[in-house]
Amino acid sequence: MKISIIVPCYNEESNVRAFYNEILMLPEKLPEGTELELIFVNDGSRDKTMEIIKELARSDSMVKYIDFSRNFGKEAAMLAGLEHAGGDYIVVIDADLQDPPSLIPEMYNIIRNGDYERVATRRVDRKGEPPIRSFFARMFYKLINKISDVKIVDGARDFSMMSRKMVDSVLSLKEKNRFSKGLFEWAGYKTKWLEFKNHSRNAGSSKWSFWKLFSYSIEGIVSFSSYPLVLSAILGVILCFVSLFFVAVIVIRKIFFGDPVAGWASTISVILFVSGLQQLMIGIIGSYLARIFIEIKDRPSYVVLETNIGSETKQDNA
Repeated sequence: MKISIIVPCYNEESNVRAFYNEILMLPEKLPEGTELELIFVNDGSRDKTMEIIKELARSDSMVKYIDFSRNFGKEAAMLAGLEHAGGDYIVVIDADLQDPPSLIPEMYNIIRNGDYERVATRRVDRKGEPPIRSFFARMFYKLINKISDVKIVDGARDFSMMSRKMVDSVLSLKEKNRFSKGLFEWAGYKTKWLEFKNHSRNAGSSKWSFWKLFSYSIEGIVSFSSYPLVLSAILGVILCFVSLFFVAVIVIRKIFFGDPVAGWASTISVILFVSGLQQLMIGIIGSYLARIFIEIKDRPSYVVLETNIGSETKQDNA
């Protein structure tokens, strides 16, 4: 039985060795005969991450790598790992040790019984995380679970183990705008959730800024819900009725009271409000159109500069 461990990396030179050492402790905790494949996906790192990975690969045949030509993002890195993994079971995990590799044997013991096709993890607290970031994260989960058919568990991590059957199903989804947490849930396979307390990074700082996380959350909402488009249509209808009401008020006042149309300040305020609302709705529609534009272009999700997976070094698109 073979387990592939996919590790997306972006500027993780201070964590790669420590992570590798954690993986070395796994074989003694796994059933005898279990083979490990460790796939590092270097997502255009600008530090010495790739040099360290190559050094590990030269000394240990278990270590595989995929080196991108530039930074394509974590979603592309996970996709590349899934497409190149050859294991019967596939693990996705970060290199910063916030996700404990020590859970992998427990995941394997659960999934190999055949009752589940996926064992996933979720944090039960957000200790050490900035309060405003925690607040918006909780709001995101509440919002997407209300407006989408796909339900995402609050605190869900990318760290999970999947069967080959589930991975093949996920890879059959060819969309370019990928939100893996949603795709894993959309696939619909039975999932066992493991809870763990928040761990701090082994070294370095998070590559996810507030705005990157905000953009990623918008990606998730747009990818798995058309509710924003419905909302824009509903608001448009409401504004039409409100406008007709005020037109009737103005006409009645003119006919019966002869009042001149006054209140230019309030009129300008209403115009500005409606204009801003229109821009917001156009922006929502534009977000969906932009994703259609990206899908139609059908560019590869990533470009591989170099990999040691296979019989010879590859330099190709995936």
